[in-house]
Amino acid sequence: MFDHVKFGVTDFQASRDFFVAALEPLGARIVSEGAPDQGVEILVGGNESLCFYQTEEKPAHLHIAFSAGTRQEVDAFYRAALRAGGRDNGAPGLRPRYHRNYYAAFVIAPDGHNIEAVCHKPAE
Repeated sequence: MFDHVKFGVTDFQASRDFFVAALEPLGARIVSEGAPDQGVEILVGGNESLCFYQTEEKPAHLHIAFSAGTRQEVDAFYRAALRAGGRDNGAPGLRPRYHRNYYAAFVIAPDGHNIEAVCHKPAE
């Protein structure tokens, strides 16, 4: 669990569009937004937020995993992320090397960050 994650992006609008669309199936919503150099805060859980801002620096690649309540939410995240311009980095499915109920999908965001949605619950 995290309180917030903040990072720079090289194309604020592309990243904003991507994260808003990709995380909508997980219940995420914008809670504050300023000019691109000030950034946006997207609430992605109870009190957890994702924050990013425009920068000229090329940030190092990140891996961010978001909790999904169901496997269907993982599937919806994956479809939404691809429609929003993400690139496939692992279709929805079980990842038993982590544990038997680790159901996840991975996409590459506009700046090359590896974004994951994961559900740890057994199939319904």
